[in-house]
Amino acid sequence: MIFPAPPDAHGIAVLVLIAIALVLFTRDRIPLETSSLAVLVLLVAGFELFPYASGAKSVHAIDLFLGFGHEALIAVCALMIAGQGLVRTGALEPVGRALSSLWSVSPQLSLLLTLVVGAVLSAFVNNVPIVVLLLPILISISLRTGKNASGMLMPMGFATLIGGMSTTIGTSTNLLVISIAADLGLRRFGMFDFIVPAAIASSVAIVYLWLIAPRMLPEREALLADTSPRLFAGHLHVEADGFADGQTLSKVIERAGGAIKIDEICRAPDLVMKPFPDLVLQAGDRLGVRDTPANLKEFEDVLEARLYAGNAPVDADNPLSAEDQQIAEIVVTQGSPLDGRSLSRARFTRKYQLVTLALNRPGTSITTLRDDIEDLRLQIGDILLVQGASEQIAAMKMDTDLLILDATADLPSTSRAPLALGVMIGIVAAAAVGILPIAISAVCGVLVMLVTRCIRWLDVARALSIPVIMIVVASLALGKALLATGGADYLAQLFVVVAADASPTIVLSGLMLVMAVMTNIVSNNAAAVIGTPIALGIAGQLGLPAEPFVLAVLFGANMSYATPMAYKTNLLVMNAGGYRFSDFVRVGVPLTVIMWLCLSWLLPSLYGL
Repeated sequence: MIFPAPPDAHGIAVLVLIAIALVLFTRDRIPLETSSLAVLVLLVAGFELFPYASGAKSVHAIDLFLGFGHEALIAVCALMIAGQGLVRTGALEPVGRALSSLWSVSPQLSLLLTLVVGAVLSAFVNNVPIVVLLLPILISISLRTGKNASGMLMPMGFATLIGGMSTTIGTSTNLLVISIAADLGLRRFGMFDFIVPAAIASSVAIVYLWLIAPRMLPEREALLADTSPRLFAGHLHVEADGFADGQTLSKVIERAGGAIKIDEICRAPDLVMKPFPDLVLQAGDRLGVRDTPANLKEFEDVLEARLYAGNAPVDADNPLSAEDQQIAEIVVTQGSPLDGRSLSRARFTRKYQLVTLALNRPGTSITTLRDDIEDLRLQIGDILLVQGASEQIAAMKMDTDLLILDATADLPSTSRAPLALGVMIGIVAAAAVGILPIAISAVCGVLVMLVTRCIRWLDVARALSIPVIMIVVASLALGKALLATGGADYLAQLFVVVAADASPTIVLSGLMLVMAVMTNIVSNNAAAVIGTPIALGIAGQLGLPAEPFVLAVLFGANMSYATPMAYKTNLLVMNAGGYRFSDFVRVGVPLTVIMWLCLSWLLPSLYGL
């Protein structure tokens, strides 16, 4: 086995930086956008300080910023905004209501229809709003029928991922692969050019998700169910000669372990004071508090005070009560005003008049109200347990910026829903028949939605994902540098040498498997951008058509099934269904194998390898 000669110093440096980037992209503690910016800066600074020119090939540092204006990134951003318009106007509401009504007729067939509808919609619309639409519906069905939701939510989430790989606009990964391959001289794929292999493999996968996956999943309870009891408002009456009598408020809080939160202090019928730390308490003062029953009784004992609810002392005959209060669960989704912000910065309590009881985040223990939840930076997939008056909960349900997980969530509906749906159909149709490239048709559609007030500029800002933008730009820069310095050719030659005398089918299958493994560890967009020039290099080395190898990268990079971190909708589904990491491995790995085997047979057969 003779290994190819390594690239020059610049090529080796780019390969090392790619390895560093892949490690950084897997670090949960480092925001993805920060890692992407760091990689981009290192790359640009390196080529500026050490210019590269080899024959006809050269790399200008400033050219590595062109990813910000790349056609694929523009299309991705415009489609995210258009998808936000569908969510904002409730344009998908009829689909949701129809699916919800069918579950009472035949649950088994309704699950199949839900999977199929989710997959078909995701071929044209980003799957995040599809999952956001279907999550409350399936949870509502679960509560109404008594059937555990864990057997429905993960299959639904995976079905949207499978459907997304069917068209050029189904995912940002597809758009990147197609655009990069076209930049490198390959014929541009049409919107439905690879729908045949995708549809056949997806059909097999849907049957697996319908009949087998629900039986493989153990029954799970929502992670926030009964995590924290309701909060109750009361007053702690300062008793004469009790600990609190004559003490400063700071001493009282210290005595209570720092956990007590005092809203106000009533000293006389008409005198209400703010809780200043140096305020000296007197017998007869009433401390306005809000906490769990157990904590309130604990404060009563520790401070030697008397707990009152209203004007009566709390006892067996007059227990604590929280009239007209409800508890709800809020999921932080992409585009939510809470994404990337803390509750305090978002002024959540003031805006919605709700109290946050607990927070759940994938891979961590539940944070309760005793912890400082207000200052935690929220991320996609977080679930907040909140409490408030019933009218506040009802108003929050009608706010299309938030996803509420309960049985009574109402789907948003506006008179502009048909218009938003028509605009999205126009975007897809114009690109499908070749009138306009998808980047141009999508931008035109966004302008129409803005002019017709289907969306606002605030919705545009919320729809754009900074991590997605930065990972795409950094990956495009890495791909350009890898190609120009000969790194892509080196990796392609190395892959061919390792494959030795294997048939083209085995080489293609191996490439797809590498992409499938990589996409579950690092970003799918990073895997796709780095893999595309390598696929073209492999095809060139073997003297074979490049299309099936490019599609192997596209399909492999979309197989984000085996880990909850592989794709953002996996995190949404994980929290909503109370799944564990092992559940994704149990169901996602067989799904990956099914898709890999099907496509490893279909691509060589359809493209004559």
